Amino acid sequence: MQKTNPKYDAYIRILEEELCPAMGCTEPIALAYAAAVARKTLGELPDKVAVGASGSIIKNVKSVIVPNTNHMKGIPAAAAAGIVAGDPERELEVIANVSEEQIAGIRTFLERAEITVDHIENGFTFEIVVTLYKGSSSAMVRIVNFHTNIVHIEKDGVVLKDVPVHGEGDEGLTDRSLLNMEDIWDFAKTVEIADVKELLDRQIAYNMAIAEEGLRGDYGSGIGKLILSGHAADLRTKARAYAAAGSDARMNGCELPVMINSGSGNQGITVSVPVIICAREIGADQETLYRALVVSNLTAIHQKSGIGRLSAYCGAVSAGAGAGAGIAYLNGKERTIAEHTVLNAVSIISGMICDGAKASCAAKIAESVDAAFLGYQMSLAGRNFQGGDGIAADGIEETIRNVGRLARDGMKQTNEEVIAIMIGK
Repeated sequence: MQKTNPKYDAYIRILEEELCPAMGCTEPIALAYAAAVARKTLGELPDKVAVGASGSIIKNVKSVIVPNTNHMKGIPAAAAAGIVAGDPERELEVIANVSEEQIAGIRTFLERAEITVDHIENGFTFEIVVTLYKGSSSAMVRIVNFHTNIVHIEKDGVVLKDVPVHGEGDEGLTDRSLLNMEDIWDFAKTVEIADVKELLDRQIAYNMAIAEEGLRGDYGSGIGKLILSGHAADLRTKARAYAAAGSDARMNGCELPVMINSGSGNQGITVSVPVIICAREIGADQETLYRALVVSNLTAIHQKSGIGRLSAYCGAVSAGAGAGAGIAYLNGKERTIAEHTVLNAVSIISGMICDGAKASCAAKIAESVDAAFLGYQMSLAGRNFQGGDGIAADGIEETIRNVGRLARDGMKQTNEEVIAIMIGK
């Protein structure tokens, strides 16, 4: 793809929009971000906090540790962290720098302030509304559709910001319908490395650092360590273990940042770490690794564009399939091998549900990476699933559309039941 092609700049913008740093699981961090902006708007520490959250936000905040809080969990802890210690200018790194004094202040605030949480149902899968009160003064912030998309701010009933929202989607972001596997492959082969190097250098450094920390430390169920302890450390095992270990650490209080993909740190880890491990094992040069990461990242984003930011469909599946495409590129295979890898991988494991962010995400990541390797192995052997085999279609683009339909439409009721189970209804 030539730099003069309008899609070239669009693909660069998509990568810039989707690959950004975050500390901690992105849903509680988005809540902390909203709370920090509301606190700045209010201008003082509140004595009452009202949080409204859609079911999928509740699902993804309920069981995960909020970083820099001394292992606190849940919506009140995320809101309190943003209010007491948040820096709203840092967006998804809003609570990256928290002192011991501030951690104590978060706990004190939780003990003293009145904090209520309501499950709101306004037709948005992703919605956060944080309202703070101090005496007769109040401030309200609303986020819709993606993690940093603040659409409304009020102070004492005066509207300071209001962005019309016309339904679920990525309004304000670059058009994701421009993505397709043929153009992704062409872009990856021809992109000027200088245009993506900074983003990808950070992805490599951040995501490998947290994967390595996951293997060193004692986090969650230690899935990454368990994988390595039970098998010979071949490439496939290492890729599964390191990716799982990154999630082990991230879901269980590690205070290292991650470069996210499609709004998710777990997906950012899944789409990158297996490709990096593979590059190191086969001795690929740095430029080839960069181009393979372009393939893996954009392939995952392409799939997620139809699935949506949050759903009952586990995002590790699409990210793992993206990693499989990146591994195909890394090994010098043609585009059709990568496309069949993605088709095979999603055919194998698309039934895996998302039941919120928590320790078991690491195991789901390991299985998604394994499906990617199996899909790649099938593709090399010419043993691909065929159109009409379940959700598989005759081509990759129709298959990706089928996955989006399954996740976005078919699994709506599944998501509602998962949320009901998690909140005890």
